[in-house]
Amino acid sequence: MDNYASYPVELTGHDKPMVRFMHVTKSYGPLTVLDELNLDIAEGEMVSIIGPSGSGKTTVLRMLMTLETINGGVIYIDGKPLTHMPKRGVLVPADAGYLRRMRRNIGMCFQHFNLFPHMSALHNCMEGPVHVLGLSKAEARERAEELLEMVGMIEKKDEHPSRLSGGQQQRVAIARALAMRPKIMLFDEVTSALDPEVIGEVTNVIRKLVSECKLTMLMVTHQMGFARDISDRVCFFFGGRIEEQGPPEEFFDNPKRERTQKFLSAVKEAD
Repeated sequence: MDNYASYPVELTGHDKPMVRFMHVTKSYGPLTVLDELNLDIAEGEMVSIIGPSGSGKTTVLRMLMTLETINGGVIYIDGKPLTHMPKRGVLVPADAGYLRRMRRNIGMCFQHFNLFPHMSALHNCMEGPVHVLGLSKAEARERAEELLEMVGMIEKKDEHPSRLSGGQQQRVAIARALAMRPKIMLFDEVTSALDPEVIGEVTNVIRKLVSECKLTMLMVTHQMGFARDISDRVCFFFGGRIEEQGPPEEFFDNPKRERTQKFLSAVKEAD
């Protein structure tokens, strides 16, 4: 059982990371999915997470979205605890209201888009800013149109998801997440449900985000070439821990750990 009196109530200083996992553990009964994970991600950094199935990589994103509770440790966002909140100078488990407020800092794009089927692309992007952030409909429309323009979907703004291809739906999903003005964007295998010919549509949008926005981004992906091309750092997860990490050129060209070498070799053979 963690002694939460030993964790800082807030991270301070100019060098505080945008995301910090501090001794984070997640288990389902006897199965440990994340084992004392320590991971810092700097403001504006793009980190790709790779690894075999069951290694804990998607769990990292789900915990940042507070879709999963943690069994030990603390997650911090921009210096403030995400999973816990201060009470009388000590951290206690966060209540629903605190989690809601903290979750506004984080946007996520899933494999399967999760767009509202009864709404147009435009209204999908307006819904959150109006009902969660309290923007007027005029302000939300202006923001939504600006973002749909950025992802190349402004001409489809009045179409419903059923009238859009998978790549188009995913680009609308990215615009919808960005409409909430998050500090952090999470991408969970966003190209894995797409046909090969439209994967480029989505990867180009993410490239644009990386080059033009100062967002902190985490991406779980099985596309090694894309991870190499777009990341500041690549983390290889194995058995609920970070087995190896580093800049993409070093990581892919000269992996140090035997497990990393085996994984990358298996991926090359599969391709």
